Amino acid sequence: MKSEKISDAVVRRLPVYLRFLNELSRREVPTVSSQELGQKLDLNPAQIRKDLAYFGDFGRKGIGYDVSYLIEKIRQILNLDQQINVALIGAGNLGQALSNYNAYLKDNMKIVAVFDASPGKIGTQINNITIQPIEDLVDTVRGNQIRIGIITVPAAEAQRVADQLVAAGIGAILNFAPTILKVPSEVRVHAADFTTDLMSLAYYLNGGKEHSEHESEMVD
Repeated sequence: MKSEKISDAVVRRLPVYLRFLNELSRREVPTVSSQELGQKLDLNPAQIRKDLAYFGDFGRKGIGYDVSYLIEKIRQILNLDQQINVALIGAGNLGQALSNYNAYLKDNMKIVAVFDASPGKIGTQINNITIQPIEDLVDTVRGNQIRIGIITVPAAEAQRVADQLVAAGIGAILNFAPTILKVPSEVRVHAADFTTDLMSLAYYLNGGKEHSEHESEMVD
């Protein structure tokens, strides 16, 4: 792997490559070129080659990439060749949907603990995981070597939950609460904001033309 810092954009593209490679593997496709990957994923083949070259020389000239080998290597790069334990905080509709989807994936990234503040939910189960009270979060995270936390609680409670995850030694957080979390620099936070994504999509419904035209009029 190159010593230079890998950009977040490159890291975020790796799961996209992996998902498509897994699809090829299920279809028993042995090799794939960067051109084929680019066509299917709507990406520049040169960008794909550059992304993968940060981590090693995986392709062969005139042949392309061995699908099984590249899957193995990307899984290693993403640390998916080992089990990564995940905690889910918030067992509402979204939390339950995420837990169900995670169980369906049958991958090495597993939700192993679920927490909620509602007395009516504590003690019930989601996919054979008993929902625990928030008060048990720190001990459970430490005791089960949980490395990632998923937050699906209301915005007002999200920072408190994040603080507990940090105190428990969590390394990364996926935040679905519509708020910005403050955590130490060594803890990675990715925000998943449905509302923002929907709003940005709405801009493109008319091709994004009205705003750009208005902008040019203001500049003139």
